[in-house]
Amino acid sequence: MTSDGAVERGFPHLETVRSAVTALYRRLSYDTVQAFSVSVAPVDVAFCDTDDLHMGAQRVAREMVRHYRLPDARLIVSFRDMKYAAHVELAAGPEYFVELNDRFRTHRRDVGAALAHEVMHVYLHRLGLSFPGTRDNELLTDTAATYLGAGWLLLDAFRQDEVSSQKLGYLTPEEFGYVLAKRSLVFGEDPSVWFTSEQAHSAYVSGMELARLDERQPPLTAAGWTGRRRYARERRHAQGQRGVLSFPSVRTDVPYSFTRGGGREEPLRVSFPCPTCHQRIRVPVRGRVRARCALCRTVLECDT
Repeated sequence: MTSDGAVERGFPHLETVRSAVTALYRRLSYDTVQAFSVSVAPVDVAFCDTDDLHMGAQRVAREMVRHYRLPDARLIVSFRDMKYAAHVELAAGPEYFVELNDRFRTHRRDVGAALAHEVMHVYLHRLGLSFPGTRDNELLTDTAATYLGAGWLLLDAFRQDEVSSQKLGYLTPEEFGYVLAKRSLVFGEDPSVWFTSEQAHSAYVSGMELARLDERQPPLTAAGWTGRRRYARERRHAQGQRGVLSFPSVRTDVPYSFTRGGGREEPLRVSFPCPTCHQRIRVPVRGRVRARCALCRTVLECDT
């Protein structure tokens, strides 16, 4: 939790975020991800100053348990003075103890955001899904909470003015916006109507711009003229003057790469990330082709 301090901006964790989306699809399956097509509604996590503190926190916790489909999990919520926004004890269950920072006694509108992250820890713990290292595992948790419909609360908790700032979670505001945009493009849901924070809306717009750019990368037919021209140049380089692949063929500034089998007669193929789940897809270089991602079932129109 950042309070009255500098907030990291931009997309410094983008590679980890994309890996987290891929890991979700691989672990949950397409059908399970589709079951989270409806986000947590603002009314279901509303928590005002006139509500009883502990009963209200327990009510919001139950809503998060319901949303993540953890019916046999019971959360016991308490408050104490600590450095971080919240902490959950990942025991065997079915009871889990969640501690919230004392700050939330008077900032109750953000209790839902804190619990969205902590209950997702329980969800991933039960799945056995984790990333190595504390930082990457926290980024996975934020990404999963956001992609599965509760993380818009974390972005909406981002507020900043001339003298102070507050941000919950480990993703930057723009990265939260990016994951929300990826979710929006899959489910046709517009979370921006729920934002109470002007800064959250701006971060979502930035995230949507990058998410849209994912859909306009070669060899997808939606790629712009500049990208298509660059792709054609890279393809000629890969083919070589006599149809022999020139190595190295992978560039760090483009998302695709060209490969060929062991022999010179093997067909040239292009590998690129799926714009939805970021699993790499490999198709032959032979003009217009239609590819279907086996992981998220997105159908992609390509001009290879």
